[in-house]
Amino acid sequence: FFNRRSRTVCTAFCVAPDIVATAGHCLHRPHGERPPHPADFWFARNYDAERHFERIAGSMSGAAAQHVMSGTMELSVRPPIDASKDWALVRLSSRACSRGVLAIGTLSSEAMIAEAAAKRIVQVSYHRDFTPWKLAYSQPCGVERSFETADWASIVGDFADPTQLVLHTCDTGDASSGSPLLLDAPDGLKVVGINVGTYVRSKVLMEDGQIKKRLKADTVANTAVNSSAFAGKLATFQQAQILASPEQIRQLQTALHQRDLYGGARDGTYGAKLRSAIEAYEGAQGLPVTGLATQALLKRLHDQHWPRRRPATRGS
Repeated sequence: FFNRRSRTVCTAFCVAPDIVATAGHCLHRPHGERPPHPADFWFARNYDAERHFERIAGSMSGAAAQHVMSGTMELSVRPPIDASKDWALVRLSSRACSRGVLAIGTLSSEAMIAEAAAKRIVQVSYHRDFTPWKLAYSQPCGVERSFETADWASIVGDFADPTQLVLHTCDTGDASSGSPLLLDAPDGLKVVGINVGTYVRSKVLMEDGQIKKRLKADTVANTAVNSSAFAGKLATFQQAQILASPEQIRQLQTALHQRDLYGGARDGTYGAKLRSAIEAYEGAQGLPVTGLATQALLKRLHDQHWPRRRPATRGS
């Protein structure tokens, strides 16, 4: 899964005939950074063999952004870290995964630790060190909560939602973000997590409240998001009829603006502000919170009677 303009290379894997999963930060960026354009991304199935290339759905019409469902569009990489939201489901422009997909399974943290102890947790990814882009297989790897350099009690404070966090020792490297952690189950391989990065703890010497010296950082473990964070979202995303044009997105922005939920530009583009407005509306209406710009949502907004906002007038 790559973007030549932003020089981004990650691993992605098929979870439905036209949907792949990867790490959210491959598409988005930490809060405050400008994200790459989603239309510039390509998915290459079986890159080391067939090299079947597909773009994100809507790339040709300026609608690629709304064909991505993710944990968040503005990741925090400083404590509290958003590792458990660092996932993304991406709809492709065609059924590139029609030959087969990986099943998604869910395990509790305790169950995953036990499966890892039984040597049934593995990981497969693309890796810059294995050129020209051969898949790398990690030997059965460990999953723990506490490590030599940090125990669980001190780790939890660094993460926004540690319940969905997986700390593992699979052999990862550049381009492995988005790769699946797999359970080697009796009925076949199941995705139980997505590798998203490495957890590093910095150390400094302080004097009178000021940093005097930065010491060598400790690498604690690699991080993954538990598949339970996104497993229940896949069916919703598969069934969603996403708005296909900038004009439809503009109508959605206007309808949410009239309800004082959206304060961004009505420019026909799907971004973090529009997603937040959709989530606020869904939550207020008692709907499942998805953040997706769908045909059903726009129809619901149009069908609801809502008085037009009157322009402000100055008093005499």
